[in-house]
Amino acid sequence: MGPRGSGPSAKCRQYHRLQLLQSYTDGPLAMALLGALLLALLAGAHAELPGCKIRITSKALELVKQEGLRFLEQELETITIPDLRGEEGHFYYNISEVKVTKLQLRSSELHFQPEQELMLQITNASLGLRFRRQLLYWFFYDGGYINASADGVSIRTGLQLSQDPTGRMKVSNVSCQASVSKMHMAFGGTFKKVYDFLSTFITSGMRFLLNQQICPVLYHSGMVLLNSLLDTVPVRSSVDELVGIDYSLLKDPVVSNDNLDMEFRGEFFPLVEGDWSFLNQAVEPQLQEEERMVYVAFSEFFFDSALESYFWAGAFRLSLEKLPKDLDMLLRATYFGSIVLLTPAEIDSPLKLDLRAIAPPRCTIKPTDTTISITASVTIALNPPHLPEIQLSRMIMEARLSAKMALRGKALRTQLELHRFRIYSNQSALESLALIPLQAPLKTLLQIGVMPLLNERTWRGVQIPLPEGISFTHEVVTNHAGFLTVGADLHFAKGLREVIEKNRPANSRDAQAPSAPPLSTAAA
Repeated sequence: MGPRGSGPSAKCRQYHRLQLLQSYTDGPLAMALLGALLLALLAGAHAELPGCKIRITSKALELVKQEGLRFLEQELETITIPDLRGEEGHFYYNISEVKVTKLQLRSSELHFQPEQELMLQITNASLGLRFRRQLLYWFFYDGGYINASADGVSIRTGLQLSQDPTGRMKVSNVSCQASVSKMHMAFGGTFKKVYDFLSTFITSGMRFLLNQQICPVLYHSGMVLLNSLLDTVPVRSSVDELVGIDYSLLKDPVVSNDNLDMEFRGEFFPLVEGDWSFLNQAVEPQLQEEERMVYVAFSEFFFDSALESYFWAGAFRLSLEKLPKDLDMLLRATYFGSIVLLTPAEIDSPLKLDLRAIAPPRCTIKPTDTTISITASVTIALNPPHLPEIQLSRMIMEARLSAKMALRGKALRTQLELHRFRIYSNQSALESLALIPLQAPLKTLLQIGVMPLLNERTWRGVQIPLPEGISFTHEVVTNHAGFLTVGADLHFAKGLREVIEKNRPANSRDAQAPSAPPLSTAAA
């Protein structure tokens, strides 16, 4: 027998396999598969990386719940219940002017639920009510005000969070189930026994109406009032007179059992170029920690886009026309050979020093430190009045600045310090040697005259995308390879009610929330 697979049957099998493979590669199925693969590759190639990420952990939910429940209590106290009229035999009743007087939320839980939801569950709550009664039994009439209570109130509501077309986070839907297990009315007076017998009809109707009113109030609170709070989060706004920042969400927030993760573009842009865009090739920031209430991560791209925006906006240009006396004398001595050939008026004219970045600075984040590298041209010239400048020298300056980041309130601030500095000539090595005596005095000039100007601007900071009234406390900055993270706790500097009232949409009290849920979803 020959070797295995060498007979005619093996050749036939191989031929059929080739025919089958060709039929797959030539058919419409193959074209569809290749098209899907190509689309997947293109999508992966064009997926935009975030420059900033924010993680809200479950540690923050207790604080958010406390503030949210205070707001919710005030909203539920605004419930309006329509008048209740009816008759049973010879008993006629009219209940009107129903108002919620007291709300007690005894047990509540706020937690994350995967699929973009934040769930709030309230059990065994109670409502205090006061209303006007008008009762007629045969020929006997009774009227006045009466107190009632609704016990065993249960509410389960979920907020679905998503990205709107402008890149802002919104409450896109509110799910709700609510029920009232029992009601009690404190009838009194001459007809107390009659009322106790007939109150079943009233309490049943009141409980039904109350069931139907709770969820519409919660739906309006989420879709209108909470969205007005989210409208205070900066999406695309100016930082100062030169640059702006884009905090658009790149995709819907991702909710797990323990965290809410958001990815933002985190890109600066020069205001004169509103549609400016930079290519993000930096390392994507990662958030792994869960010990603090909130974590914010910034990639090198976040800072590089800021530096490049300021570069194109002309911020890295500086002219110093009043130099220290000792530096002035040193420069005149260094360039004495060029100055002595000028006219007396030009010789006595003041010196001027121009600094101009010749390329956008770059930020490098390492686990040990954060540095900013800048290359600039330094031009030394005489500046005679009413005459053109006389250039004496043009050199290259390379500087490395150490940057310390801090999060204060809700602003990311930066403190810069000149770490390394050198100047050289790009014309000749001999001229570079002649510049060595200028190294120390020019470095001192930068530390005294330039660095305070830079730090004044960088310490103003840039706002982090948080709603109005919320800030960070107890911040800790941690460096990683290519990005840094800030862990912090949250603090409500203003109450939700105060911020929402300030930003409440016009006529929101009377307007119905868009696409309000049907009443059947309000009653469990």
